[in-house]
Amino acid sequence: MVPVRLVGPRLAMREYHHTDGDVDALHALFGDPEVTRHLPFEPCDRESCADQIELYLEEAMAEERDTYRLAVTRLVDAEDPQDATPIGHASLTLGTYRSAHLGYVLGRASWGHGYAGEITGLLCDFAFRTLDLHRLAARVDVDNTASARVLTKLGFRLEGRARQDRFKDGAWSDSYRYALLVDEWPGPTG
Repeated sequence: MVPVRLVGPRLAMREYHHTDGDVDALHALFGDPEVTRHLPFEPCDRESCADQIELYLEEAMAEERDTYRLAVTRLVDAEDPQDATPIGHASLTLGTYRSAHLGYVLGRASWGHGYAGEITGLLCDFAFRTLDLHRLAARVDVDNTASARVLTKLGFRLEGRARQDRFKDGAWSDSYRYALLVDEWPGPTG
């Protein structure tokens, strides 16, 4: 495995560690009903989060890696971001024809600080410049206006609305589909 480490002005992204600290941090995200409100799964218990990190590490070790699930940390939390406690989660899942799907989630204490934009920008730069991808896509719950604003601000274009594509809490919901092409990406500084 070649470990991924992305660094922005305020945030860093790194591989997960199978430690109590990273498991607790992922559980703080995926176990919070408010944080998972727009995600396609119900809140998870701590054991499920530990299993997830084990899966993330297996994916990272794959001979031909097609999934990147990264811990998001603040740069000021530790001298070395490798040791910092995660405040969020970012993912990039490669598809066909040099494409990928990206996603991110932040803990409630980190909402409203512009971190989602920085995460998305770092993922775009990694996808287009390092992985040489051509297209990035993102799915956004129709009620998640904050995430839609983040993507639009970074140049993603709305491609359509998928009707009743998710079933959660006993109800169907719609989502918006956004995409960004490599020649539309201005780079991290815009």
